[in-house]
Amino acid sequence: MLFSTKSLLLAASFLQAALAHNIQLPAHGRECFHEELHKDDVMTVTFQTGDREFGGAGNLDIDFWITNPMGQHETFQKAVSNGDFSFTARHDGKYLYCFGNEHWGSNSKEVSFNVHGIVYVSEGDAPQDPLEKESRFTNTVVVKQLSELVEQARDEQSYIVVRERTHRNTAESTNSRVKWWNLFVIGVVVGESLFQVWWLRRFFEVKRVV
Repeated sequence: MLFSTKSLLLAASFLQAALAHNIQLPAHGRECFHEELHKDDVMTVTFQTGDREFGGAGNLDIDFWITNPMGQHETFQKAVSNGDFSFTARHDGKYLYCFGNEHWGSNSKEVSFNVHGIVYVSEGDAPQDPLEKESRFTNTVVVKQLSELVEQARDEQSYIVVRERTHRNTAESTNSRVKWWNLFVIGVVVGESLFQVWWLRRFFEVKRVV
């Protein structure tokens, strides 16, 4: 089956929307983005937090919220490290989504997120020719299925990368703490041994004088 030019453009837009974004969320800071939506458009935001800093505290919680053009919250999630939220736009205008690290520790965090969307097409904008309508509908369904598979694969890949980096940093931090603790214990043992040698030598010197 051959795809029309519009279908190929639609596929390109879906594939572009499936690309993951990575941001560095500073300590006690926030990052906000926006999307222009029309009524009945569907928007989905998925995100996963990680810790790029070596020896981080391990707290990956952030705040996530979405506000509509009226200033109302579509969602407000506190103390979450990952999420997947979808909603249908009730108004035309700018929808703001934010990631906040203002109340959750002094370390910066990496946030990997994806934004997916489904554009609503009204009956007036749809083609009137039944054959053209059926062809475009079939192409759109196929493109949508392909885009969903690509989105899932890219989401999983980006989340695996973030989780692997977080686990590696945790392991390296633990190994570092164990190493420094062992060095501290060795230092204490050596210091105690030197003190005992000095004390015994002093004891015998005093006894010899007496």
